[in-house]
Amino acid sequence: MCNFVPEYKVKKDMIDTTIFQDKTAVYYTLGCKLNFSETSTIGKILQEAGIRTARKGEKADICVVNTCSVTEVADKKCRQAIHRLVKQHPGAFVVVTGCYAQLKPGQVADIEGVDVVLGAEQKKDLLSYLGDLEKHQKGEAFSSPTKDIRTFAPSCSRGDRTRFFLKVQDGCDYFCSYCTIPFARGRSRNGTVADIVAQAEQAASEGGREIVITGVNIGDFGKSTGETFFDLVKALDRVEGIKRYRISSIEPNLLTDEIIEYVSHSRSFMPHFHIPLQSGCDEVLKLMRRRYDTELFASKIRKIKEIMPDAFIGVDVIVGTRGETDEYFESAYDFINGLDVTQLHVFSYSERPGTQALKIDYVVTPEKKHERSQRLLALSEEKTRAFYAKHIGQTMEVLLEKPKPGAMMHGFTKNYIRVEVDGDHSLDNKLVQVKLGDFNEDSTALRGIILGMSDNE
Repeated sequence: MCNFVPEYKVKKDMIDTTIFQDKTAVYYTLGCKLNFSETSTIGKILQEAGIRTARKGEKADICVVNTCSVTEVADKKCRQAIHRLVKQHPGAFVVVTGCYAQLKPGQVADIEGVDVVLGAEQKKDLLSYLGDLEKHQKGEAFSSPTKDIRTFAPSCSRGDRTRFFLKVQDGCDYFCSYCTIPFARGRSRNGTVADIVAQAEQAASEGGREIVITGVNIGDFGKSTGETFFDLVKALDRVEGIKRYRISSIEPNLLTDEIIEYVSHSRSFMPHFHIPLQSGCDEVLKLMRRRYDTELFASKIRKIKEIMPDAFIGVDVIVGTRGETDEYFESAYDFINGLDVTQLHVFSYSERPGTQALKIDYVVTPEKKHERSQRLLALSEEKTRAFYAKHIGQTMEVLLEKPKPGAMMHGFTKNYIRVEVDGDHSLDNKLVQVKLGDFNEDSTALRGIILGMSDNE
């Protein structure tokens, strides 16, 4: 049964947190950086109520699963993760939230061991749905219809290493034909510039040096506050202590020339862009209901490279969408091959219930999807290697990160080249000058020699 509740089940000041003292929780996140940021915020809320994160191997009292639903495979991974956690933590109170929970709350609630399912509007209030942590005989689902998802829940979380992830926007108004995100996260909305700047200042006070700006459609920032993404960029650039910002993903039609030009001379915004293309064929872009064509996309790449020749540009591409004939794919491949970009993030099209793409007749076989994906991945590897190679011999600033046990110290240049160095762990989260050498053994990074601390440190 799915219960639709528009607001808090219990007011915050009515929650008896004494029952949470010495309780433990585990968190499992699937999907995008935005999900990881939100899970971290949920963890902080539970920690403030007295719930600590379970240690490795310890049986937890609470399991929180933040789900993704971008593809059918993602749905399957979510179900597998829930089953695995239920088995690993017998008797734990299991809460499931995220996109899969919003889109299919009843289906998720029927999974054995699940107690509560929370939709997009409810997850910020997760604490109030824990009750007395008594297991439910049957999972209960609480969610709001998509049209009622209006709240912007702020989130700024520290990643596993040096960088923070700052959520500035949520939801999407674009309704591309293949995508369920507007149904899972609601309409576009955001916090104020002032509130987001305050979060960045807090991150700086906690030792943050780098912030990744996240959201569903961040270029659409300002719709709910009468501001613009450019306003936000300029305000964040003035936050003392933050040395680097990276824009995680921005639609090409929303990446204005003024933003590109500002980044080129900015104090702290890195020459690093991630721009979704999805298809390099205009006919397919129309079928996808994207808001640009290949000429506009190419013009953005040219603009970036004209004023920032060494900029890293990552591009999202979907292969095998309905309507993508062999001719259309070859056209897309040729277009992408001709772009001066650094890396491709390749996804195979997955049919999602309720999307307009299902009305398109031509269906691409799984075999062709795989073949097309492999061709683009090979092209991506070629482009990335060429980009890295042209920087060999240069001296560049690197923000170092504490590695996993047994691994070398590593970090990233301003333009997102991964660099491995021999260095002391005391250099974690420090900016250093590094002479870039040749590729490492598996060609995933350049080897480097530390020359000294950066003047920016």
